[in-house]
Amino acid sequence: MVKRVLKRDGRRVDFNNQKIVAAILKAMDVTESGEDIVLAAQIAHEISQLDKEEMTVEEIQDVVENHLMNSPRQEVAKEYIRYRNKRNIARRAKSNEIFETIIQAQANDITRENANMNADTPAGMMMKFASEATKTYVDECLLSDHVREAVAGNYIHIHDKDYYPTKSLTCIQHPLDLILEHGLKAGHGESRPAKRIETASVLACISMETVQNEMHGGQAIPAFDFYLAPFVRKTFEEEIDKASDLDNADYSELKSVKLDDYLKRDLVGLQGKERALQHAMNQTVGRVHQAMEAFVHNMNTIHSRGGNQVVFSSINYGTDWSAEGRCIIREILNTTYEGVGNGSTAIFPIQIWQKKKGVSYLPEDPNYDLYKFACKVSARRFFPNFVNLDATFNQDDAWDPEDPKRYVHEVATMGCRTRVYENRFGPKTSIGRGNLSFTTINIVKLAIECMEEHDQEARIGRFFEKLDWALEISARQLDERFQFQKTALKKQFPLLMNGLWNGSGKLDPDDTIESVINQGTLGIGFIGLAECLIALTGKHHGESEEAQELGLRIVTFMRDKVNGFSEKYQHNYSVLATPAEGLAGKFTKRDKKTFGVLPGITDKYYYTNSNHVPVYYKCTPEHKARIEAPYHELTRGGHIFYVEIDGDATHNPEAIMRIVDLMDKYNIGYGSVNHNRNRCLDCGYENADKDLQECPHCHGHHIDTLQRITGYLVGTTDRWNAGKLAELKDRVVHE
Repeated sequence: MVKRVLKRDGRRVDFNNQKIVAAILKAMDVTESGEDIVLAAQIAHEISQLDKEEMTVEEIQDVVENHLMNSPRQEVAKEYIRYRNKRNIARRAKSNEIFETIIQAQANDITRENANMNADTPAGMMMKFASEATKTYVDECLLSDHVREAVAGNYIHIHDKDYYPTKSLTCIQHPLDLILEHGLKAGHGESRPAKRIETASVLACISMETVQNEMHGGQAIPAFDFYLAPFVRKTFEEEIDKASDLDNADYSELKSVKLDDYLKRDLVGLQGKERALQHAMNQTVGRVHQAMEAFVHNMNTIHSRGGNQVVFSSINYGTDWSAEGRCIIREILNTTYEGVGNGSTAIFPIQIWQKKKGVSYLPEDPNYDLYKFACKVSARRFFPNFVNLDATFNQDDAWDPEDPKRYVHEVATMGCRTRVYENRFGPKTSIGRGNLSFTTINIVKLAIECMEEHDQEARIGRFFEKLDWALEISARQLDERFQFQKTALKKQFPLLMNGLWNGSGKLDPDDTIESVINQGTLGIGFIGLAECLIALTGKHHGESEEAQELGLRIVTFMRDKVNGFSEKYQHNYSVLATPAEGLAGKFTKRDKKTFGVLPGITDKYYYTNSNHVPVYYKCTPEHKARIEAPYHELTRGGHIFYVEIDGDATHNPEAIMRIVDLMDKYNIGYGSVNHNRNRCLDCGYENADKDLQECPHCHGHHIDTLQRITGYLVGTTDRWNAGKLAELKDRVVHE
């Protein structure tokens, strides 16, 4: 006897033969003979008595068709089939409507889901067609029933779901030294090892661009300064040889001279070896600068993923105090400060200064001068951001200042905030590792569903029961995706699994990647802590100590559960403070439709990003730091601290330094500073006026307004979705 029906969206409902009767009567109603309630009821009854506990909707419809075809009312069968086809067409209409908006290059939340992607180009359109079609396939064929129901219910969001069938991983921190020392081999192409700084710079670009096509997330270089430093020296030695040839003299002994720094100086008054040495240094600095210019230019122009998106790239630097490392740092900062092209701000790579006491932060530190310069550059160009290596959770006892490879024990992060460091299945390091996939929980909806409980203690207790369920289902979903990902073959990732990913070098082409991908992490994220707390307590954590205590209790609960999942499933699970972009409005839109407009909760077009204090809430930078800081230790899958400052930051780099001081004071892991920056595309004039419409210099109206959307910059808000545009409008200055 049939007891349940499995619906197309994955929900299971009780079998109801009256629905079958109603559908048959609709088909009968358009025939000349009209309705036959007896026949309709008989068919429904016979189906209910089949020897199956559960049937799908499609199976039931097939049986109805067969019964009608074998009945005296065959004309009804034809109408039933016609009705069924109309319903199928109606269900497909939504997909057709989405495709039509892509074809017409209409700006909406579908085509503006990722502001780094131009969905209006042919390649971008093709990617969106594939993306939308693939999501349906994933829902119907790859997700288990309980996961499908949770997604359909707006409880969880599977990130990069369109890449699910490819078995690709999210991101990686490139061990670039392997490429530079041994050359690059990827599919049909390969290159020799680098010998000079120009080649090293190009190989760094190619490495990230190539692997971007093998993954669905970002690419990062964890120790940009350390990796490129040896090629500064090789370039210097090459310049010594050139000086020898030019002067017809032997300057070879200068190749081994110990240098404190590479600084350009005038050659006037210098002679012989002293002149040759300084000339070689000047030429080296010039070539390093050109190599850094080429690197930044390439990372803003080389497209990947079918030619519609520049590489989502990040670089970490700041702790190499060798002369060569300092040269790399200084020239990447000089290049960034000057801008690309006609002086515009480079969107990529996202640059991250590694702040560490004794190295790159305090006045007595060897790289303090470069730290000050980094703050000046950030005041003009938004980058670099700052990762705090002194945060208690970012430290490693194995770090040794005498170790030439000490960078192995330094945290490197992705500009989108992804953090990979702790490791149950290998060395504690960021290098050669990344995130495998991540899923975000809509904790706001969980809280809204508990609001009917008038007793606050009961309301909160019920919320934790729901949160426990959502965490369990998220962990299972990530494990299911892992089980699917691990069946991929090494040869499907020609460069990534050719030694870049930890342990992959030992694999044969037809081996699966199962034995190595557990080096990566599985992230369980959350969005809207502020709205969740308002639903539970009436206030968010920025305005209420009680709400803050509950917020920390919620995220601590998540952290503890996730640690348990690591043991249960034997993976590197972590909690992620989700960098919501398209998701910022997606959850909210559906919840508003379900629950209506709830003040402080669904009355906007977006939920607040992860554990942040709401963007509309006025407070000081220190208050914001004090509230958000404790969540960084709990969200080791990634986090970021933002501060909005007013005025022209280019004249106030000390403001950037004060924010980094707050990071140090409150044990914050990663942070950056937002400020206004306008640039006239006609004459290049820049200022920090808010809502600038006309250039005060040339009176042109082609104004490029630079904004940070999540962890990265976007030079135009034309590609922002409605949720993020609404959030941008609500942002207030912290002062």
